Amino acid sequence: MAEPDYQRQDLRQRDIVNHAILVQESSNTMSAIEYLKSQDIHPDVIERVLLEPQRRRSTLHH
Repeated sequence: MAEPDYQRQDLRQRDIVNHAILVQESSNTMSAIEYLKSQDIHPDVIERVLLEPQRRRSTLHH
């Protein structure tokens, strides 16, 4: 069975996003947003991962 189109493909982006989540938890949301922007993460992804945590992808995907 093929993986869904929304399956994470970019491991570098995954690491950047995971780091931003840690920044958000230890510092604040604006710092995390600025970090993600500086890494050219798409605004839709930034909004989803930082402002809608229930929509984050599981870290258990292979």
